[in-house]
Amino acid sequence: MTAPLHDIRIVDLSNFVFGPVATQLLGDMGAEVIKVEPPGGDPTRGIGKSRNDGMGSFFLNLNRNKKSVVLDLKDSRDAEAFRRLLETADVLVHNMRSDAERKLGIDYSSLAPSYPRLIHAVALGFAKGGPYSERPAYDDVIQGLSGLAGLQSQLAGAPAYIPMLMADKLSGVALSNAICAALVSRCRTGRGQSVQVPMFETVTSFVLLEHLADAALAPSPDTPAVPLGYARALSPTHRPLSTADGLVCLVANTDAQWQRLFDLIGRPDYATDPRFANIGSRMRHLEALYAVVEGALRTRTTAEWLGAFENADIPASPVSSLQEVRSDPHLVHTGFFQTVPHATEGALLTTKSPYVFSASEPATCAGPPRLGEHTEEILQSLGLPPRGRNDEEPVPGERSPAPTSSPAAPDTRRSPR
Repeated sequence: MTAPLHDIRIVDLSNFVFGPVATQLLGDMGAEVIKVEPPGGDPTRGIGKSRNDGMGSFFLNLNRNKKSVVLDLKDSRDAEAFRRLLETADVLVHNMRSDAERKLGIDYSSLAPSYPRLIHAVALGFAKGGPYSERPAYDDVIQGLSGLAGLQSQLAGAPAYIPMLMADKLSGVALSNAICAALVSRCRTGRGQSVQVPMFETVTSFVLLEHLADAALAPSPDTPAVPLGYARALSPTHRPLSTADGLVCLVANTDAQWQRLFDLIGRPDYATDPRFANIGSRMRHLEALYAVVEGALRTRTTAEWLGAFENADIPASPVSSLQEVRSDPHLVHTGFFQTVPHATEGALLTTKSPYVFSASEPATCAGPPRLGEHTEEILQSLGLPPRGRNDEEPVPGERSPAPTSSPAAPDTRRSPR
């Protein structure tokens, strides 16, 4: 068996988070990802603790299963090498704005005639053609514009960012999906295409999946305005609930689940109470419903309730800290956390790809590359002369030389695409 994207070569010019999340997911599925970096490298190489310069922990978490090639696309010799690399590529990924990609001649209209099978994928801030299209965009900006930060004010009292790079990561998943779809389309048509995934539109559509709410019934501009927002998510009751000694996350949705929960809290009569008998009536009486539920939960410990909920097949969980997630028994049992050896960085902790395929094997997890680690290998595979780096010189961004016992590089030569 081989990995699902075995023999797919992706040339990745993206940096920071959005694009690298997408290409890391594709690398997890077996694609060969060649990360083309400028001489200074991806800026995230400098974020977080590191054992060697240019190998910060932030970068390590976003760039496994990739090779690093250093090219300055403003240099004519490197630009030519990049064009040769594209001849062997299936996908080009970048996160440049329109002016920048046109200046470098890597926009879709410039590349398509010479590379008709190439999928040209762009991680955008905003969809092209709109008034925001050339604005810079980062996660915080998109959380604000999309309504995501503003949603927090209805529970926290003031707008707040979700404490993770939600916009970047979600958009990266969307970009990887779009690239896979374009690869499937190419199997049918034999031709590549342009793929554009804008963060603003991606995250806004994600936010509005439930929060468009009743406004979905008012598509006409002549229809009176309907408030947006999903009542359950915005209710003060939508939070972990107190027990006798802590908190529990409890989710009952179906009528059967609620009937079992009412039995557990000693109120079986609530199953036929008109306020709580079905999902619609429960949504209209959330505060009264959860006041009763939380009052009952306070009479027993979290552990006692979790045992009772498991026996009754009612979805529930504790509130885990990040450290507790690291030692979660389910994740430990399924091998979700992996220790990967690295030639210069030693043992690295990473997470396993969540994808499971019945007829494909997962890609072998390779540690993130040192800056320019694979430049000579890739250039020589393209028939280009080496750049003349002394083998005894450290790779840029590295304090100590790589061990001489590192495994031989695989043969990356391939026919033009």
